[in-house]
Amino acid sequence: MKLCIPISEDKGLESIPYGHFGSAPAFLLVETETGECAQVPPTSSTHGQGGCAPAGELAEHSVDAVLVGGIGRGAIMSLNGAGIKVYCAIPGTVGDNVQALKDGRLGEMDPSGACAGHSHDGGGCC
Repeated sequence: MKLCIPISEDKGLESIPYGHFGSAPAFLLVETETGECAQVPPTSSTHGQGGCAPAGELAEHSVDAVLVGGIGRGAIMSLNGAGIKVYCAIPGTVGDNVQALKDGRLGEMDPSGACAGHSHDGGGCC
């Protein structure tokens, strides 16, 4: 499974998930079977508070799921519409979150649980 996790600094599996998808400085792609990581800087199609249109670009990277601390309703709906699941990240590292997903401990986000605003300053809303 290929995951996308918003991050502020690339430290591979030791990276800390960023608090909000729409304002993340970068994204980390993680292949869960191998642990291989690759950073993807945000582009105009994946980034921009209130104007995220990430589904197309993430689909180009064959992303299966996104792990986030916070995300807007429109972004969840766009991702889900492209067949990309959105999971609520837990405190800890990217590696901790990958293991939690493998163990079935992460819940899939529903658009009704989305962030209503963009004043998180790195904090999540899951």
